[in-house]
Amino acid sequence: MFLSNFKETLLETQNKPNHNGKEQIEEKPKRKNALIIMVSLLSLLILIGGVRMVLRANQSGIEVDIVQNTMISTGGSHTVVITNDNSLWAWGRNDAGQLGDGTTIDRHTPVHILDDVVSVSAGFRHTMVIKADGSLWGFGWNEHGKLGDGTTTDQHSPIHITDNVVAVSAGTWCTMAIKADGSLWAWGNNSRGQLGDGTTTWQLSPIHILDDVTIVSGNSAQTMVIRTDKSLWGWGNNNGGNLGITTTERYQRTPIHIMDDVVAVAVGGSTMAIRADGSLWIWGVQLYETPEGSDFSHHAVVYDYPVHIIDDVTAVSVTGMHSMAIRADGSLWGWGANHVGQLGDGTTTVHTNPVFIMDSTVAVSASSNAHTIAVQFDGSLWAWGNNEFGQLGDGTTIDRHYPVKIMDNIMLP
Repeated sequence: MFLSNFKETLLETQNKPNHNGKEQIEEKPKRKNALIIMVSLLSLLILIGGVRMVLRANQSGIEVDIVQNTMISTGGSHTVVITNDNSLWAWGRNDAGQLGDGTTIDRHTPVHILDDVVSVSAGFRHTMVIKADGSLWGFGWNEHGKLGDGTTTDQHSPIHITDNVVAVSAGTWCTMAIKADGSLWAWGNNSRGQLGDGTTTWQLSPIHILDDVTIVSGNSAQTMVIRTDKSLWGWGNNNGGNLGITTTERYQRTPIHIMDDVVAVAVGGSTMAIRADGSLWIWGVQLYETPEGSDFSHHAVVYDYPVHIIDDVTAVSVTGMHSMAIRADGSLWGWGANHVGQLGDGTTTVHTNPVFIMDSTVAVSASSNAHTIAVQFDGSLWAWGNNEFGQLGDGTTIDRHYPVKIMDNIMLP
C-alpha cells in the first residue's frame, strides 16, 4: 500500500528529471528553517480548499492564523479566480451559467465577472462569491436549491443570497457558509444528512446549523468543519469511512467530533486534514483510474479512520481521484489518477506515491473533473490536466500534462 512508502518518497533524494530537466525530488529543508528563511519578516499565504493559512515565523517557531478566504477555486469543469484589484474572473464550462457572465456559453479564456470580490468557491456547476461588504452571491445550476435563493431555478448572473458572510464552501449538491459571528449555515441537497440539521430534508434557503465555526469544507455527501478550539467535526455520508469514525449510522445527520488540534481540512472523495504540527492525515475513499486495454478501471483504497501520511505539510487539495499538497518550503507534490495529466508531472502515469511538480507554490486547487490550478509566490496562475471545456483558460481545449501559465496578478495578502 502506498502509505507505507509515502514518507520515504517525500524525504528521499531522487535524480529523476521532470519535463523541464529539473531533478524531480530534492531534499527539502526542515519546515521551521525553511519558513524562517522565506518569511522572517513577511507572511506566507497558503490556500487549502477554501482555507487561508497565514504562517508567521519567529524565534520560538511557527504561528498559524486561520482565515477561510479563497482567491482561486476549481469547479467540476470551470475555474474562478480573484485578481489584485478584487475583480472576479471565470472560464470553462458554462452550461448552467456557472461562470456568471449572463450566458451559457463556454469560455476558453478568462472573462471578467464581478468587482469588489474577496472570496470565491466553485462547486459542481455553481459558484458562490463573497463581496467586500460581506454579501454572498451565487450563480449557476440550482436543481437542488444549492444557490440558496429559495428556488430551484438556474441563475446565469450573480444573485444576492445573504449578508455578513466571511467564508463559503460550494459543494457538489449543497453549500455551506460561515457568518461573521461564527455561525454555520447550510442549504441544498440533504439526502445523506450532509446539511447537519438532523434531517434529510432539502433546504432551498440557508438554515442555521452550528456556532463557533471557523472553517468549512464539503463535497457531495459529507461536510467537515473546524471550530474555534481547533476541533474537527463532520456529518453526512459515512460509507467507506468518509467521516473517519466508527458509527452504526451510515448517514450521520448531526455534527460529530472527529479529532482535535486541526488547522485545515479538505473534503473530496476522501478527506485530508492538517494538524497544528503540520502533519497530514487521510480517511475515506481514494480512487485511482488506471488503463486496462482501451478502457480505464477504477481502483479504490479505503481508510476507515484517520491515517497519518506525512509531516511538514501546509496545504492540500483533494478530489475523488487525485491529490495535491504543498510543503513548508513551497514545493508542490501530486499523486493519484493522472489519465489526462492532472498531476502536472508531464506524464499520464498514475502515481500512488507523490511526485514533485513545481516550486514556489502558495495555493493549489484540484478539480473533481481532473484539472488543477496553482498560484506561485509572484502571483502567477498555472493550470494543467483536463481541458475539455476550456477550463485551463489557455484559449484551447487541449489537455495539458504539465503546468501552463494562464495569467498574472492573482490576489495574495
